[in-house]
Amino acid sequence: MEIKEYNKLVRDNIPEIIEKDGEKPITHIAEDEEYEKALMEKLQEEVNEFLTEPSKKEMADVLEVLYAIAKLKGFDLDEVEKVRQERTEKRGGFEKKIILERTEKE
Repeated sequence: MEIKEYNKLVRDNIPEIIEKDGEKPITHIAEDEEYEKALMEKLQEEVNEFLTEPSKKEMADVLEVLYAIAKLKGFDLDEVEKVRQERTEKRGGFEKKIILERTEKE
């Protein structure tokens, strides 16, 4: 018997996909605290995958986790977008590609 350990949050259809591939998934439903921790770990995993392979697919995975976190935290995505726009108006975006090397003060 071959056992593979994962202990990580997966998308809702993954257990069915695993079964179709002839394996038996062992799962449990996370309580809120475990779910939040698992989402944060999943975000890091997906960001690392995006950094390794920048693609639309990997960016979509990052966004999916961010949407799940927003839902968990009760953040309205329209409000988040409004805050993003306000911050961009006040502080700018990243279009100018500015790298801050240092500051000096006399």
